[in-house]
Amino acid sequence: MGSAAIVACTQDNSWAARFAQVRAQTEQLSAGLSAEDCQLQAMPDASPTKWHLAHTTWFFETFVLLRHLDYRRFAAGFDYLFNSYYHGVGPMHIRAERGLISRPDLATVRRYRQHVDAAVQAALAQDALSAGALALLELGLHHEQQHQELILTDIKHALYANPLRPAYRATAAAATQPGTSPALRWRRFDEAIVAIGADEDGFAFDNERPRHRVLVPAFALAERPVTNAEYAEFVRAGGYAQPLLWLSDGWTAVQTEGWQRPLYWSKDLQSEFTLDGERELIAAAPVCHLSYYEADAFARWAGARLPTEFEWERAAANRLINGNFVDSGRLHPAPVAADGDCLFGDVWEWTASPYVAYPGFRPAVGAVGEYNGKFMCNQIVLRGGSCATPAAHIRASYRNFFPPPARWQFSGLRLARDA
Repeated sequence: MGSAAIVACTQDNSWAARFAQVRAQTEQLSAGLSAEDCQLQAMPDASPTKWHLAHTTWFFETFVLLRHLDYRRFAAGFDYLFNSYYHGVGPMHIRAERGLISRPDLATVRRYRQHVDAAVQAALAQDALSAGALALLELGLHHEQQHQELILTDIKHALYANPLRPAYRATAAAATQPGTSPALRWRRFDEAIVAIGADEDGFAFDNERPRHRVLVPAFALAERPVTNAEYAEFVRAGGYAQPLLWLSDGWTAVQTEGWQRPLYWSKDLQSEFTLDGERELIAAAPVCHLSYYEADAFARWAGARLPTEFEWERAAANRLINGNFVDSGRLHPAPVAADGDCLFGDVWEWTASPYVAYPGFRPAVGAVGEYNGKFMCNQIVLRGGSCATPAAHIRASYRNFFPPPARWQFSGLRLARDA
């Protein structure tokens, strides 16, 4: 699969066109993978590509077709196999054992997708979906875009587990010129009461609302993320051997897991595993595949800190959403431009904020209320999107979240400090 296979965002805003575009992009992201590739699950936190293909289809079947139309399930048992965590819908297969679901085979899962796609498109053509059903359809489209990113991060981890370290795609993206990163500059923000969260216009996940006011003290934010070269200095300086730099749980993780460098880096710090296989480590590119613990330790070592999510959103307000997203076809962080001052794309940026509810938050009624709210414990917020995120999916108020030890996502950091 080459970069040209990434489907461009359609200019047709009809429901049918939007549904077709998102579903087609998922197919394109998995088109170059074999059935064996699509079966792989290298760790409990990741899922096989085949499961992603089926689960995103299950979402439309369960929440749109079955609830709003005269429709019969494609196959018995799929409601159990491809439910993720919606207990309000019914029981589900163990997450850590999704790689054991050899049947249905990949061809059947693709027929499942085609069947559900045809049913949704027929309902749209007949104007048979209510406003409530269309709201769930839109939620399903954004849900599928999240899984498009997971397809890439999960298959990257699975291929890395192979001693031969095969590439995700046969035709690699054009080689990136190493370049040099611009000097670290800081942008200062005065203390202010700022509006945080999504307004009522347009789509947003429930965890982005309600919009509310927050007092944000004066702070300064780095104009670019931390680079590979800067993080390599931390590694060479013995950062992974200095317990005073680490949170207690982070130091335990370093000792237990044997962390000595970012995930996918070679021991000599000269190369890293990418979706195009083993590649030279580009010094000027944003460092990625860091846990929250690693990001926090680096910030301490650098004499700075991680920004709060409110500081990050204040800095992102009214910014154009441009950057290196999945649409570019690069599928890896790009070197920071000399005049770059962008908060979006390349790497998800860890913040210092725990993932908790905004004041007045109320989850949606019913099983879809399990989408975000029940994870508001033991997670940390990340902001900005990554090189594996669809550009049309991100916004300044978007709150991603992962547990602190997570490393397999395209996650990096940007420094902040008090002003």
